[in-house]
Amino acid sequence: MKTKFTRKKIESHVLHTQKFHVLRIVSSPIPVIPCLPHDFNHQSIKNKIKREEVARKLKKSKSQAKLQKRLDQAKVEANDPAAKKKRISENVPRTLDNTREADPAMLSAAGPSSAQHAEFSNDIASDPFADYFNFTLDPAIPPKVLITTSAKASKGTYEFCDELVGVFPGAEFIRRKKGKGFEMGRIAGWAAGRGYKHLLVVNEDMKKPNAITLVYLPNGPMAYFKLTSIELTKQIYGHARATPHNPELVLNNFSTTLGHDVGRMFQTLFPPLPEFQGRQVVALHNQRDFLFFRRHRYAFRSPEKVALQEIGPRFTLKLRWLKRGLPAVQNFGASPDALEINVGTEELPEPPEEAPMPEQDEESGMKLNPPKDNEYIWRWKPELETTRKTFFL
Repeated sequence: MKTKFTRKKIESHVLHTQKFHVLRIVSSPIPVIPCLPHDFNHQSIKNKIKREEVARKLKKSKSQAKLQKRLDQAKVEANDPAAKKKRISENVPRTLDNTREADPAMLSAAGPSSAQHAEFSNDIASDPFADYFNFTLDPAIPPKVLITTSAKASKGTYEFCDELVGVFPGAEFIRRKKGKGFEMGRIAGWAAGRGYKHLLVVNEDMKKPNAITLVYLPNGPMAYFKLTSIELTKQIYGHARATPHNPELVLNNFSTTLGHDVGRMFQTLFPPLPEFQGRQVVALHNQRDFLFFRRHRYAFRSPEKVALQEIGPRFTLKLRWLKRGLPAVQNFGASPDALEINVGTEELPEPPEEAPMPEQDEESGMKLNPPKDNEYIWRWKPELETTRKTFFL
């Protein structure tokens, strides 16, 4: 037999079973809130259910009014393109990038002043990368890059090095041997004597690559970057396949003299003359001193539309320091300690100091001695970042 539930029975059952909430069955729909004064505050309503209901309606009405305003504005701008340009020029969002602190070394977008331009031109003409930009060599031949790792590297570091060999056209990977005599300064002197223009060392920590040391040969400088957010080509969904063509290079947002030095250093890793038939482009984008590395292939779908397909790898760099010269070797060419005689005979005089043994290439005859100390051009310190708007590149 079916039990007939009346309205009175339902209300009495709910009131007896619910201890903290009272449910009221309302037969008529919720009435629309009348127009409220502009200074009305819904927080003054003491009934919680009514207060939340009014808050939802106010939020919905505001969003609808905002949407209607945007639709009306779009209709006006469709007939008047000048109004759209004016709105975009006036409504510029304030970000950390466009509100960064003023830096004396920053080059303005409108172009440097006459004095600043002359100083900047002299720095470019005398910097270590001037030979590359003078086009004294064949611009189609890629510079030789020696890629190696820190001692006792792991599998993940070797996989990342394989990716770098495919990125730089003239790169070659040589596994670093263990033991003494394979310090970075000795390797740099050995590579410079054999025609290499760069030495790139991938460091690792906890069996993962965490830093890159880039040395410009034969006389420096060298830079140290922290390495994060690595994604290999096989980890990128729908990636393209790389070809052996020399890629194009895009350096974006390097606005200070230090940023120009770093950008020019990366530019020397690639040949000056790209092969446009490969349609490959390497981008190094600087944003808040983080360097985002990407490699894409572009395809023209129409005279107005271009499609991009990422090749990989992708990673992020952050400059920690920039030094002059080659990596230092502390005890390079040092004479052995003198013998100490405590009892019996007289002490022998200390032998004269010998000159450091040069790194000599038998083929070219080039002699390079790694220094025993390096001078910092720039070094990051926590106290340099006085605010969140302080950037250096």
